[in-house]
Order: sequence, then structure tokens, then C-alpha cells
Amino acid sequence: MGLATNCTINERSTFERKNYFYPDLPKGYQISQFELPICEHGYVEIKTDKKKKIGITRIHMEEDAGKSIHDQGFDTLVDVNRCGVPLIEIVSEPDISSGEEAYQYLSNLKQIITYLGICDGNMEEGSLRCDANISIRPKGSKKLGTRTEVKNMNSFKNVQSAIDYEIERQINLVEDGGEVVQQTLLWNADQNKATSMRGKEEAHDYRYFPDPDLMPVIVSNEWKNEILNTMPELPAKRKERFITELNLPEYDAEVLTSQKDIADYFEEILKETDNAKIASNWVMGDVLKIINEQKLTFSNFPISAENLGKLINLITTNKISSKIAKDIFPILLEENKDPNIIVEEKGLTQITDTSAIESAIDNVINNNPAQVDEFKSGKEKVIGFLVGQVMKETKGKANPQMVNDILREKLK
Repeated sequence: MGLATNCTINERSTFERKNYFYPDLPKGYQISQFELPICEHGYVEIKTDKKKKIGITRIHMEEDAGKSIHDQGFDTLVDVNRCGVPLIEIVSEPDISSGEEAYQYLSNLKQIITYLGICDGNMEEGSLRCDANISIRPKGSKKLGTRTEVKNMNSFKNVQSAIDYEIERQINLVEDGGEVVQQTLLWNADQNKATSMRGKEEAHDYRYFPDPDLMPVIVSNEWKNEILNTMPELPAKRKERFITELNLPEYDAEVLTSQKDIADYFEEILKETDNAKIASNWVMGDVLKIINEQKLTFSNFPISAENLGKLINLITTNKISSKIAKDIFPILLEENKDPNIIVEEKGLTQITDTSAIESAIDNVINNNPAQVDEFKSGKEKVIGFLVGQVMKETKGKANPQMVNDILREKLK
């Protein structure tokens, strides 16, 4: 994660204990890193109105604590199932200026961690968590005010809403002559407001001291280079490649690289067809629609990338029309077999015989004299109706471009 976020990887990093009582850790204290974290001084680039670098102070390792559950009475239950599970904590510089920027920053971080296979990035299940520290300052001032920390946000949208809420609350408080008190707040998504949880202790109250049982971690250049050389292509670089090498619009590249499995599926399709734009349209339209509606993943999506690539190839080589391809798509969802076989079995091969198309066009012209007269009087849009009638006459099998060209020639 440090290499992916442009961090310095420290050759030597050490573990400390937080000598501060943790009621939800059986041994009573937490192991973390403080003086010498493993990664420092990195950044992640975001883009809202313009590009901006969000600095990363440090990425350090620590162990997870348990979970305290306060019931309606006076009892507190402790769930210790996740105690001791290793995690990384990513601490950003105070470079984020709004909830929108925080949303973009978190989205980019999630992209990176999922591309690297570090975790699935699911906030609702707790594999990615976020706490936000918020402070304000008058315009032109360099000194930030007292900060508060907001917790209990289980989606990026909640993070954005919580930050915007707390910025507004602090500004209103200061402008009314009040003072911001350092405290921890809990976000209530149902009420769209933050409520106080506890006063916040200063960092030195953790009383860090070197863990006497744990050796330093030494990262050699060989180890670092080995990691660097085996890292997958990161989302920003992949997006840029899709734009420059595949000539895709920025929007398409953004959607396709938003998740690694989408990008992987798309690139598998390109092993069967060289038309990246048509492949992009199918993935962003038909494929993602089914995946979202049926709550599927690409691992259990019924149509293989190979077969979808073959279907696209049938369109680009004029073997079938786009309309026939749309009719074949549901069959692929049910059977996932070679679309060439489906076309052959059902007799769906596109009609490219000029005489057959001319015959169909003659019938349409004879049966629609009013629309023909409209076209001749300059109503260009009526051509769409006439093309549609020809396609109906040929049961969607005629080559649409040939229909268009021959029809226009005959109408002249």
C-alpha cells in the first residue's frame, strides 16, 4: 500500500504499546506503531473540479481491538472475535477541504486496496473503516482550530454527509461566539447529525512506549523491489492506458477501471475482439445492468468474457446485426455457449445479399407511399421509420448499413 501511494518505505520500523487501558482487548493494551512507522510521506491524487494531491502522513500497522456493545440497561458486552487481527491505518494530511473531496479520496483508496488484493473494501462489513478529524480556520489563516473526530460511518456517502455537517456546525458555533470542544462524535445517518460520544484524549495520553517483546521490522531493498515488481497495474495507470491505447472516452475508462474485476473482464473480452468501444458499451450497459439488478459479481456472472467477445465479433464482422445480438444476449445468460453455434442453430446470420435486401425495400416503398412522399418533401427523419419497416420485413436479419444505403439510393 505504501508503494502504491508514493510513500517512503522505512528500512527499519518498530512496534510500540499504547499503555492506555483497552477494555475490549484481553491483555488490556494495543500494539501499534508510533515513532517509526513502516510507510511515510506519500500522497493520493484526487480529481473533483481539478486535480489535487492529498498527502499521506503515514501508514502503520497495528492490531484490531474488540467491540464494546452497550445495551439498554447498565451492562456492556465485549465481542473479542477480532482482537489481535492485523490491520493498516492510513493517516492523511489535513489537505481535504470538503466532504466531496473526502468521498473522492476514500474512493481512490478503496480502488487501490482492492486492486492490490489487500481487502474487499467493504465498509458495511467493517473491512474498511474511516474516522474523520475535522477542524476549521478563518480564510487566510494557517492555524487550524480545535478538531473533533467523527466515528460510526459505514459508507462513503455517510462520511461525506458527516464531514459537511460537522464543518457547518463548527462554523456556526464559532460565528456565534462559541468554542469548538475537542471530542469524539458518533454519526447518526437516520437523523443526519452527529452526537457527542466522549471528550477526546490527547495523543500523548496513550503513553506509547517501545514494545519489549517485538523485534524491529527490517525492509531490505531486495524485498521492496520484489514487491514493486509483482504489483498489478494500478487503477490510475490502467485508466490512462484505456484512454491512450484503446482510444476510449474518459468516462468509459473511469467506469471500466472503477473496479478491478470490471477491468479484468473487459480486457478478457478484447482477446476475442479488437473493437474496444463496442466492448465498452456492452460491459457498461447490458453486463453491469444484469450484475446490479441480480446482485452478481463477475466471478458468478453467467456469460464468459470469451463468449461476449465472440458475440461482439459477430457484430463487427457483419455476421449479425446489433438487434440480433441483443436477442442472443438473454440466450447466453441462460446457456453461456458459443454465440456462433446459437446463430447457426437458429438461422440468425445477417442478410447481406443485395437482391434480397432490395426486394424487402421495394415492398416497404410500395406499402408506405405517404412516408415516401414525406421524405421526398425534405422530412429526413422519416428515413428511420422506413429502415425500421425493412428490418421488420427481414425479421431483423438485414445488414442495417446496407439497408440505409440502398434505401436512400432507391428513394432518390
